[in-house]
Amino acid sequence: MNKLETSFLHKDLFGEDFLWGISTAAFQIEGAHDTDGKGTSIWDVFTAQKGKIKNGHHAIDACDFYNSYKNDIALVRELNIPNFRFSISWTRIMPTGVHPVNQSGIEYYNKVIDFLLECGIEPWVTLYHWDLPHDLEIKGGWTNRESIKWFSDYTAICAENFGDRVKNWMVMNEPSVFTGAGYFLGIHAPGKKGITNYLKAMHFVTLSTTAGAKILRDKVSDANIGTTFSCTHIEPATEKKADIRAAKRVDTLLNRTFIEPILGLGYPVDDLPVLKKLKNYILEEDKDNLAFNFDFIGLQYYTREIVKASILIPYIGAQQVSAEKRKVAVTTDMGWEVYPPALHHILTKFNEYKGIKKILITENGAAFPDIVTNGKVYDIHRRQYLQDHLEQILKARKEGLKVDGYFVWSLTDNFEWAEGYNARFGLIHVDFETQQRTIKQSGLWFRDFLAPNS
Repeated sequence: MNKLETSFLHKDLFGEDFLWGISTAAFQIEGAHDTDGKGTSIWDVFTAQKGKIKNGHHAIDACDFYNSYKNDIALVRELNIPNFRFSISWTRIMPTGVHPVNQSGIEYYNKVIDFLLECGIEPWVTLYHWDLPHDLEIKGGWTNRESIKWFSDYTAICAENFGDRVKNWMVMNEPSVFTGAGYFLGIHAPGKKGITNYLKAMHFVTLSTTAGAKILRDKVSDANIGTTFSCTHIEPATEKKADIRAAKRVDTLLNRTFIEPILGLGYPVDDLPVLKKLKNYILEEDKDNLAFNFDFIGLQYYTREIVKASILIPYIGAQQVSAEKRKVAVTTDMGWEVYPPALHHILTKFNEYKGIKKILITENGAAFPDIVTNGKVYDIHRRQYLQDHLEQILKARKEGLKVDGYFVWSLTDNFEWAEGYNARFGLIHVDFETQQRTIKQSGLWFRDFLAPNS
């Protein structure tokens, strides 16, 4: 018998108050890129550019969730998953990013929300999961201070239209990723590069996060408001002082830069000197608008990184030592090391912040190849990944650490940004030619794990 068959793990060990869910994102699943008045987003534009996405893939159709939402939500119910996280496409609500509002977009999300509730599934809405309206990017996007007002207006529309039924909200998804990859490295939409673009986007996104949260607090009664951060456990390649200092700088960049200001701690400029350049964009009144008392913080964890010092890398003086170079035994299709203990390290680290009331793991999962045979889909590596990470969460809870929920990434295989359709993260296999869904071995395991009275 293998480990999966002999595991002691079951959901009751986590307690009755522990939240179980699944996470998705609009651009990655909806398709219907120009249907019913939807506007163009930065990812629509980016994916249309040659060479930006692996194999030239695009999300024009994606998983066709726009038309298949009832079938997919029925699958969520079949998997015994009580909480469904999805994002709202800004350009469905406001095609140009600003008024007027597209009523067809409002009606679409009303239907999704109503059907979730009809199925006994709690909706968790993410306001921004990377798909900025292109018309706003033409005006500078997140590098324009006006983005705070644009996002505030959009948030108000969502709160007013959905807040009577949606009580669980996440403001931003992984700001360090969409600003770093999109405005510094240029490998994600909108494809901008440079430290100036990155620092402006960093500050204005942070201000937009708290502005959006304040609007939700004002407009939605009994709202449970959070925002999510990607996090990575960082270790130095050696015990050399230079590598230890490099690891601290990388940790500051990836794990601290966005969360500390919203907790009222300010930007961690002492540990990452390049952040001192932020003073060029911070107004006096900004200091009172950086922090918000969130009800929960969402952490999104996939892997750890080993780094070493490098004088060749500007601003941070460090570089990653890839899993391939380290001859790591198990990696995902993304080339990421599988190292479950790092999730426990992350939970320990973020529990040290006194300003965090509650922590949810709002994304965790892995891309592995699926074996499709005789109408069944086998993915034992994904099953093992999920189980091993849940064991780390259970360990943390037994130690008294705050961790109050777990959302798997993701429901279905989907458009995985620059990787296109090559990286499959879903509990449900999607044949992108036919849009046929098949629950994978991992999905069946999770269904049984979550079964009532298991």
